[in-house]
Amino acid sequence: QLQACGGGLAQPGGSLRLSCVVSGTTVNYNGVGWFREAPGKDREAVACISPRYGSLKYADSVKGRFSISRDNAKNTMYLHMNNLKPEDTAVYYCAATVAIVIVTTPKLYGNWGKGTLVTVSS
Repeated sequence: QLQACGGGLAQPGGSLRLSCVVSGTTVNYNGVGWFREAPGKDREAVACISPRYGSLKYADSVKGRFSISRDNAKNTMYLHMNNLKPEDTAVYYCAATVAIVIVTTPKLYGNWGKGTLVTVSS
């Protein structure tokens, strides 16, 4: 499973960094995705990366504010969230996919772990 952590309370315009540790049988994945689920809304892709192939895709709503980085030695992916907005409030998840191209559909991902809550409020 992948475990997302690092959520918390941030003020509008603030920043948070989420971490996702990839371990166990998920090591042989082709891509990792960050997703979020706000109350009453469907789970949506925020940022997806295919490290093996160098592909990267961000949701339009977070472009220019969120970015992904990775630490291969630690098997950890990060989601850097800057200039946070109240509409970014959601539970954030990371998951892995064996797809060899960038995919943003949640059903194409597995190894979902518990999410981490991000609340953006003044």
